[in-house]
Amino acid sequence: MERSEAGYALDPIEEARSGVTPPTTGVWSDVVGQPDVVRGLLAAARAAGLRVRGESADTGAMTHAWLFTGPPGSGRSVAARAFAAALECTAPAGNMPGCGECSACRTVLTGTHADVQVVVPEGLSISVSEMRSLVQAAARRPATGHWRVVLIEDADRLTEGAGNALLKVIEEPPDRTVFLLCAPSDHPQDVPVTIRSRCRPVQLRTPLAGSIAEVLRERDGVPDELARWAASVCGGHIGRARRLATDPQARERREAVLRIPVGLSRFSDVFSAAGELVRTAEAEATEANESRNEAEKEELRTAMGAGGTGKGTASATRGANAAIKELERKQKSRATRSQRDALDLALMDLAGFYRDVLVTRFGSAAPLNHPDCARDVSKAAAEWTSESTLRRLEAVLDCRSALARNVKPLFAVEAMVATLHQ
Repeated sequence: MERSEAGYALDPIEEARSGVTPPTTGVWSDVVGQPDVVRGLLAAARAAGLRVRGESADTGAMTHAWLFTGPPGSGRSVAARAFAAALECTAPAGNMPGCGECSACRTVLTGTHADVQVVVPEGLSISVSEMRSLVQAAARRPATGHWRVVLIEDADRLTEGAGNALLKVIEEPPDRTVFLLCAPSDHPQDVPVTIRSRCRPVQLRTPLAGSIAEVLRERDGVPDELARWAASVCGGHIGRARRLATDPQARERREAVLRIPVGLSRFSDVFSAAGELVRTAEAEATEANESRNEAEKEELRTAMGAGGTGKGTASATRGANAAIKELERKQKSRATRSQRDALDLALMDLAGFYRDVLVTRFGSAAPLNHPDCARDVSKAAAEWTSESTLRRLEAVLDCRSALARNVKPLFAVEAMVATLHQ
């Protein structure tokens, strides 16, 4: 087979079928532990390049809509961004798409490319009005790049109306427009069947701990021992591993959560543990959004002419106040989302602990989610029955479901912790 000077196969279909090692350079270096996914996306990017240059008919490797699924932290949106960069890459023909060095690759990764629109829902959902404006933008031809790319992170947050608006444009896609959707799974609760059936699936797996540790060492400069520890306790979540390795407060919050299972000796501990969980999640959400909120408000006031004098300033002030109220509404929704995400992370840590207890009780050789808590896990496994451990695990999962139904966090967490105590 003919190969480029860099050694990459030029035929996209043959490369997708081959077992060659995918590239770990350029934009693909950020896609951790997903060799099969990289091979398939690279083949599609090459086919897209041939199509743009009119050198070949559509081989089937490229399509207009893609659905990236995988567990949290597997890198769904990272893979989608890398693919978007490869589609826009301006490297010479025959070179690897997604070189990471050209202006197109750099601007896609930084979110400033004129033809790549990234939707990152900051609130609880993506509204139909947001999707309609997005569809209108997607109908335009590319301004500077090869394709117009629409990347929707957390596509599972689409409202029914937003999903219907997206479906219409995917059914009759504009020429040279590509849709990249990211969701936890292709289950109908996450992505409607009508949308899923029109997308090519890209399934990511949980990265291995060794791959995550290597990334932490080489890219983030994390010491070897700390990198291996963070990779072993993150549950395959690359972003979580990076936070644990670089943020002492994240490590403290995790330790506080994992003290709960063996620390509920009295019933009064139920309320203190529940309150601490919720307060910690609120504090984390505030810390993540406070400085950003103030910067957004100040930027909006300046744009609306705040502090101006002369004719028309009263009208401008009224308009600014209304705009600020709308911004505050969005910021409140974002804070709620951040608090839920922080709580959900704590609940997953708890669920992992009870899973480890079951693994230990059954004498399984499966690795523990929390190997650094092996002593507490062994103690709990000796004192609890398998049935009571399973009930505790179910209480944690029920709490997650309650939060998804908008139950007040404190009520949901108190009910869960009471069950854990019993």
